[in-house]
Amino acid sequence: MRCIADTASRPSTSGLNSLAPAVGLRGFRNRDTLGISRIVAESLHEHYDPSLYQSLSQQWPDGFLVAADSADQPVGFLLGVTQVEGEARILMFAVDRPWRARGLGSRLMEAFLARTRQRAMRRVTLEVRVSNATAIRFYTRFSFSVTDLLRGYYSDGENGYQMARAL
Repeated sequence: MRCIADTASRPSTSGLNSLAPAVGLRGFRNRDTLGISRIVAESLHEHYDPSLYQSLSQQWPDGFLVAADSADQPVGFLLGVTQVEGEARILMFAVDRPWRARGLGSRLMEAFLARTRQRAMRRVTLEVRVSNATAIRFYTRFSFSVTDLLRGYYSDGENGYQMARAL
């Protein structure tokens, strides 16, 4: 996964207050596909078949969170899946560049962790590029720690870290 924020520092309270009226969190809708695809291409540098988002949203609808602006257009998202009993996996997580460093990533993560607790999950995992120090610091703030080195994990051959946290 690529960087979800330009900085990993805690957002200021004023940034959160200015963001609150402009952005709402909600579930994925099929009409979000184009916006999510654009964010994935620009932020994660990946291209997936659009049907993937619709398919994954059906597996665990509450695990696919979308941050939408005042025009109800996606400006960030967190896509979580369940593949192992009692465990959630963050499959994709990105915030559109103009919306970064405003607390939106933290809001998405907090909402996702709350939903995993509601489902009585015991653990959350994710993968991140070893070169993505900003994202690693962000995840560490949420009590994730590196559990494994994934050699050649990404399509360009870069190594990844698996990170996990207990709930």
